[in-house]
Amino acid sequence: MVSLSGLLALLLALVHLVTGNVQSFRATPRSRWLSIAGGASVAYVFVHLLPELEGGTVLASVPLFVGFLERHVYIVALIGFSLFYGLEVLARESGREADGKRTDDEIFWLHIGTFTAYNALIGYLLVHREQPGPVNLMLYAVAMGLHFVVNDYGLREFHEDSYDRLGRWLLAGAVIVGWAIGNATEVDEAVVNTLFAFLAGGVILNVIKEELPEERESRFWSFALGAGSYTLLLLFV
Repeated sequence: MVSLSGLLALLLALVHLVTGNVQSFRATPRSRWLSIAGGASVAYVFVHLLPELEGGTVLASVPLFVGFLERHVYIVALIGFSLFYGLEVLARESGREADGKRTDDEIFWLHIGTFTAYNALIGYLLVHREQPGPVNLMLYAVAMGLHFVVNDYGLREFHEDSYDRLGRWLLAGAVIVGWAIGNATEVDEAVVNTLFAFLAGGVILNVIKEELPEERESRFWSFALGAGSYTLLLLFV
């Protein structure tokens, strides 16, 4: 299983290195493949990930949340969603304050630094699974690979040349580093549940923020096709 997870970590890293060469992803209206990828990754969160997270999270140790054990997962997911929403607002507001210099160093490192940690988490969770087995591992890896395609597009559009020169390499390397840390550490179920719930909130926000802006001219039916197709796969595998 270590060899399979390692191979998948390498393939996920490669997504950031090769996606930029697909010229159709940069087109407006938004490529239907990006919308399909976004729909599939969100379907994974709602249909497979959140329902499978059984048991408590690290919030169980916080007295305020002791009586809400079954809701811990959703509270952590909300925290992940809110954190990435705040990051996006901060980055875009900083860009406007910088007179449109979207590649300003502070904005770049804020954005890329957070997504580097996010990618490391995804790599880490290739090793520490909420549900064991190669099938679940493959479903997770495919969903995260599609999610990386969406993130790659958004970050490249925002940071342009800075992303191609440095950002994508950091994100690719972070997946491998996260996987290596996962192999070197052991954590209990509550920590794994917490990390997966946080990831779920991040995935939802990062996909939706790419689909909703009017200037994206997104493709709803392509998004629905991706979500519906991956839902059927998850239900019958």
